[in-house]
Amino acid sequence: MNFDESLKYLYGLGNEVSAMKLGLENIGKLLTALGNPEKNFLKVQVAGTNGKGSTCAFLDSICVLAGIKTGLYTSPHLISITERIKINGQDLSEKDFARHATKIKEISESLLENGDLETIPTFFEQVTAIAISAFDEAKIVLAILETGLGGRFDATTATNAEIVAITPIDFDHQNILGNTLTEIAAEKSAIIRKDTRVVLGNQSEEALEVILIRCDEVGIKPINDCKIELDAIDSTNGKAIVTFLTKNEIYHDVHLSLRGRHQIENARLAVLLAEVLKNDFKFTISKFEIVEGLETAEHKGRLEFYQNILFDGAHNVAGAKALKDYLDEFIKQPITLVFGAMRDKDLWEIAAILFPKAETLILTKPNNERSMETSEMLKIVPTTFNQKNVKLAATVADGIITAQKITKETELILITGSLYLVGEAQEILKKAF
Repeated sequence: MNFDESLKYLYGLGNEVSAMKLGLENIGKLLTALGNPEKNFLKVQVAGTNGKGSTCAFLDSICVLAGIKTGLYTSPHLISITERIKINGQDLSEKDFARHATKIKEISESLLENGDLETIPTFFEQVTAIAISAFDEAKIVLAILETGLGGRFDATTATNAEIVAITPIDFDHQNILGNTLTEIAAEKSAIIRKDTRVVLGNQSEEALEVILIRCDEVGIKPINDCKIELDAIDSTNGKAIVTFLTKNEIYHDVHLSLRGRHQIENARLAVLLAEVLKNDFKFTISKFEIVEGLETAEHKGRLEFYQNILFDGAHNVAGAKALKDYLDEFIKQPITLVFGAMRDKDLWEIAAILFPKAETLILTKPNNERSMETSEMLKIVPTTFNQKNVKLAATVADGIITAQKITKETELILITGSLYLVGEAQEILKKAF
């Protein structure tokens, strides 16, 4: 298959969430058929609710600067599927992606034909296998893997990572993971095994209790000993200047590259993970490289500006709260909010958090089968919002055009509600990127 053919094939397997089948059998047999290449390098698996991708981005930046041959696997992508798989900080090429996708497709179909599998592996399972295959071919020594959904049955869990991190746990995907933080934490903490090093983000009491019980069950003492001193917040860009204090080192006045106070916690986790790699697995990582990595990391679509447009993939309640906090502190001009979201999210609560920040609200529908219809989205608009300032856009392109027409250059267009929306919007505007 060429690149376009590989995309057609993979997307033909169904939406990565709607058509998802939780379980490790398919991915396990895929990896076995590949010769278990995941055993050829060390793995860091990052689970949690929000902050997974940013934590991975910080850690990847540190490791690449340190000269460690590193593979990074994240999801979802914004514009190109190749964004999900990076080697030494660079996206996998379309040619290499297609080549590995062809190999995984052939193995998957052979396993199905021989009766070793009951169903063809899903989109996420096959893309995970593509990443592992590409990492092995590139002879990486470290893979950083962002959990897709949950933990217990996520495809990345089949790699048996030696190091795991759990970012703050909150509500998301309740229809799959459970309706309480206890249930959600149980699914995510299931990645903790007796032979893992565990780094914890700050958790609610309810989630922390579940995680600590899991750690106790397998005889693991989690790592969370990194204090934070907030030195300042740059009022011009919303980026924090922080000092991190671990039991091993003090990292003074680190100018985080990613915007928002919530990134402090993600950076803290990355510092702890880097120290585990350095002290427990003997990777050569200097203090300078840790600081420089935190100050240069990139993570597109998360509080990312282009001219007077702000992109943020706030797709759940915790993400909406973090975005609102940023807007409250740093954005003073009127906001035109372009909003589109998946229908399986807590949209009433997200709307109650974000919509009051807007002067004008443009509701649109991303090109995704899980997207909520704009007519349905009208129901989540608070009754207190000026209905004259609510507009419907049939497509994301229409929404952007409308926003640009009614928003002055000194005002802000905020595009949020889903990373799928952000990705589609950036694809439309990609000539500017």
